Amino acid sequence: MSYEPLHHKYRPQTFAHLVGQEAIATTLTNAIESQRIAPAYLFTGPRGTGKTSSARILAKSLNCLANSTPTAAPCGVCEVCKGITNGSTLDVIEIDAASNTGVDNIRELIERSQFAPVQCRYKVYVIDECHMLSTAAFNALLKTLEEPPDRVVFVLATTDPQRVLPTIISRCQRFDFRRIPLDSMIKHLKYIAQQEAINIADDAVFMVAQIAQGGLRDAESLLDQLSLLSGEITVEKVWDLVGAVPERDLISLLEAIDSGDTAIILDCIRNLLNRGREPLIVLQNLAGFYRDLLIAKTASTRSDLVALTQPTWEQLCQFSHRWDSTIILAGQKHLRESEVQIKNSTQPRLWLEIILLGLLPSALQKSVITQTVTVTQTPQRTVQTQPETVPFVQRSEPSNPSQNPVNSPVFQPTYTPEPQPQTQPQVKAEIPAPPTEPPIVTDANLDQIWQQVLDYIQPNGTQQMFRQQGRLIQFNSEVAVIKMASSTLLKMAQTKQKLSSLEKAFQQVFGHPVKINFDSRGGNSVNQVQDITPPSPPYSPVNNSRVSSPEVVQTPVINTQEQQQISESPNQDINKQNQIETINNHSFKPIEKVETVELTPEQADTQAVAIASQKLVDFFQGKMIELEEKPTSKTATLLDKKADAIEINENENFIEIDDLDEENDDDF
Repeated sequence: MSYEPLHHKYRPQTFAHLVGQEAIATTLTNAIESQRIAPAYLFTGPRGTGKTSSARILAKSLNCLANSTPTAAPCGVCEVCKGITNGSTLDVIEIDAASNTGVDNIRELIERSQFAPVQCRYKVYVIDECHMLSTAAFNALLKTLEEPPDRVVFVLATTDPQRVLPTIISRCQRFDFRRIPLDSMIKHLKYIAQQEAINIADDAVFMVAQIAQGGLRDAESLLDQLSLLSGEITVEKVWDLVGAVPERDLISLLEAIDSGDTAIILDCIRNLLNRGREPLIVLQNLAGFYRDLLIAKTASTRSDLVALTQPTWEQLCQFSHRWDSTIILAGQKHLRESEVQIKNSTQPRLWLEIILLGLLPSALQKSVITQTVTVTQTPQRTVQTQPETVPFVQRSEPSNPSQNPVNSPVFQPTYTPEPQPQTQPQVKAEIPAPPTEPPIVTDANLDQIWQQVLDYIQPNGTQQMFRQQGRLIQFNSEVAVIKMASSTLLKMAQTKQKLSSLEKAFQQVFGHPVKINFDSRGGNSVNQVQDITPPSPPYSPVNNSRVSSPEVVQTPVINTQEQQQISESPNQDINKQNQIETINNHSFKPIEKVETVELTPEQADTQAVAIASQKLVDFFQGKMIELEEKPTSKTATLLDKKADAIEINENENFIEIDDLDEENDDDF
């Protein structure tokens, strides 16, 4: 008789002999004894856990001739039981779904199931690896599973239940086979070793059960291989047979890494490779050993979680006190990330040496410190704010002076440390020189802030609308002004949902709520935006239409009611501080009396020309020349054109008015 492998010879023949599946064995036994046989069963679980063996035991229990009715303890010696064991019974058909995946195979099976059993009480169809069936084959089987012919039982077995159609699972009684527990497997292996007279140490049996990882067939096959060795089977022989790195070598590697002795590390690598270990296997085993070391560090009482002998586990627990968990995790991460390098390299030994030298504590500590510093120094998605308050910055946009002759200057309320009742100090402001440095928040910064906020806007449709049709034109730490391309888009942006998304995005970027205001009109005046700055009343003319002195009187006119509203506003402290900074920066000089004058349109035009001319003089560092004669209307028109050119190009580093001068030289 030919040799019979151990996993065939010691296959369970009854539910009582099923190893590690007591709950399933009890359920099926009670179902058979109570004659409650389901038309279809689904056995799922990892390999080597008893799915196919349970299907054969079920077939024997239903058809054993030693009993007149189905029994949970088949005899195993009758003609039917032997035929099922040998696979020669006509009424028990085992089908490999991997080679019978088509719908035609299932249709043939369904047609054959219509015939009555020949030898047995029940016709049993065992479909192994049923997840390999095609969708059409599954659908063809649905009706038969739901309403099978009389005395027909289907048993489906699979290691991947996720690939089985839910409609199939719902028509079957499902049994999930778990991995064989370690104690049950060790007991079963010792029983086989005793029956076969295999001289194996207890530590070696324990190691075989650990290596099998819950698969009884794998453990029996490995024990079958070990039985061919001469002498007593030890743990070292087990490691040599499976091609893994022995525990003592892994401990030696850890000791060398801890001591920082590179020579010992290289010697350990050379010895392992000379004994036939592959570099990738060495790396993977060491990564698994780091995992065992981490368990020894964090759960020193759970030796059942590792595939180690008891002496090695105790030694690993003692070693775990030398290293911090951070170092262990960093080493395991280093090994995991380096595995791909060895797989794809033509010099695996070279890379193995480099990788193991990178496990030295000094190298790992530098890596951990670098990662910590990188995390702590990563800048947040915020904009650097100035202390206390940040002045509004408005995006410079071209404007037409002819339509808006005089844009109201930025409101600069006066401030007196000791205010007197019913009096308002008035100041004389000198025209400040053009700033030599760019403002704190420039147009580029506004664009950068806007892009950061856009990244946080949800949903995507709202984000795209603001990205394509919106612009941030003013911003400080509390208020942001958004300009939309049209009034229709403005109404869309002011809806509750979109405004809420925009406010949430600003809060995520800056860490505090930001008030949102919208502006759909042209121009770049601050007072065009509502709820941002108090309305500026009309200013008095700047001396006259011609500027003859660099000092210009600028006095904001504030009536008593407006002054009271400003003083009672909740931002009074901030306004006062801004007033102090404005006074310090511009050296205001008080004047005795300034009359309030309402500007006519002609006077407003004249004042705009004067301001534009003064800007031109300041830009070129020139001098204003007084004309004896009154400028003609044509000359005034030319000045208006120059003012337009200055206004349009006031954001650029140059003013293009040469062509305008050449065209109108004769007019002067």
